[in-house]
Amino acid sequence: MTLNAAVQEATHLREEDMARHVIDATKEVFSTMVMMDLEESYPLQESVTHFHCSISGMVGMAGSYTGILAVHCPQSFALKITSNMLGMDVEEMGDDVNDALGEIANMLGGHVKMGFSKGGMDINLSIPTIISGEEYSINSMAESDTVVVPFTYEEQRFLVSLKLHKE
Repeated sequence: MTLNAAVQEATHLREEDMARHVIDATKEVFSTMVMMDLEESYPLQESVTHFHCSISGMVGMAGSYTGILAVHCPQSFALKITSNMLGMDVEEMGDDVNDALGEIANMLGGHVKMGFSKGGMDINLSIPTIISGEEYSINSMAESDTVVVPFTYEEQRFLVSLKLHKE
């Protein structure tokens, strides 16, 4: 993967630094809100655009930077995340899972917003969007200027991807 050159120049960050920001934010959010200590396995060599029995939570960014932050995970792991967040067993995909993944994406988007803007004032976040299903593709993540970080928790694997453009 390679990060957009304009983003690297504007932030004075290399791709590895951007990935580290995503890793630190994801570990913090999952540690405090989901009670999970994650392991990252960056870098991912190829972009992932096709998902099977998964759910993706995404927030868009607009302002001095535009882009998308997304969390992609298997449905079984989304149930575990939701159960941990709510403090009760969640056994079926539905509104609770959608809300939990949307909130995770929103919190991670907030971390990115604060890390790459002037106090978070020059980047706005969209409301979270959730996509789930037996099979789906997300083509906006196919381009080469996306940082994708795989994480694992108890042998469950999921991805956090960040695509940024400098306006």
